Amino acid sequence: MAGHFTRGTFDFLRDLIDNNNRPWFQENKDRYEKYVKEAALAFITDFGPHLRKVSKYFVADPSPVGGSLFRIYRDTRFSKDKTPYKTAIGIRFTHELGKDVHAPGYYLHIAKDGCFAACGIWRPDGASLGRIRDAIVDDGTAWKRARDAKSLTSWDWGGDTLKRAPRGYDQDHPLIDDLRRKDFIVSRPLTRKDVTSAELPERLAALYREGTPLQRFICRALSVPF
Repeated sequence: MAGHFTRGTFDFLRDLIDNNNRPWFQENKDRYEKYVKEAALAFITDFGPHLRKVSKYFVADPSPVGGSLFRIYRDTRFSKDKTPYKTAIGIRFTHELGKDVHAPGYYLHIAKDGCFAACGIWRPDGASLGRIRDAIVDDGTAWKRARDAKSLTSWDWGGDTLKRAPRGYDQDHPLIDDLRRKDFIVSRPLTRKDVTSAELPERLAALYREGTPLQRFICRALSVPF
């Protein structure tokens, strides 16, 4: 049984890197529709039941606009890079109470130069970031239990950190390295074989379950259900 994503998906992404312009995209839009958009929306639909077994509060939305699939069009208004299209597929599964990509969530990244799964929270707003930091200070034991969970030992921490202690926090706090984080996100690489496999929904759900200790801590800190 074939997977949702195929060699055609990666061939299109490869060719887009070499031809990132509107005329080429228009000539190849049928490839985009078949191998990227339709494949991704079908995957999101089929992944929904698996995601609900991880947590019923995260959403797999197959809407073609405003759903789990990131739009392929880049916002170039404030960028020196004026290439019009993203060369990777981004799929997000955010918390039902979240309004945007900066809410707690899960993520799938598919690109020619690498694929990965991720979970946590990326670029939270100031109030949310403060609540997570306060939760770490208030219960460092619970935070270390989540951070150092055995299920997360194969995941890589990512995101940006401050160079100094955030305002209002002790620079000598024993967990200062964690308090300096601007993102609380972990990722795990996926092979092309993983992504093109018919088993991807089950594989991805199993990986997301490994992220439960971190995701549960974040949700508790933000007073949203997990």
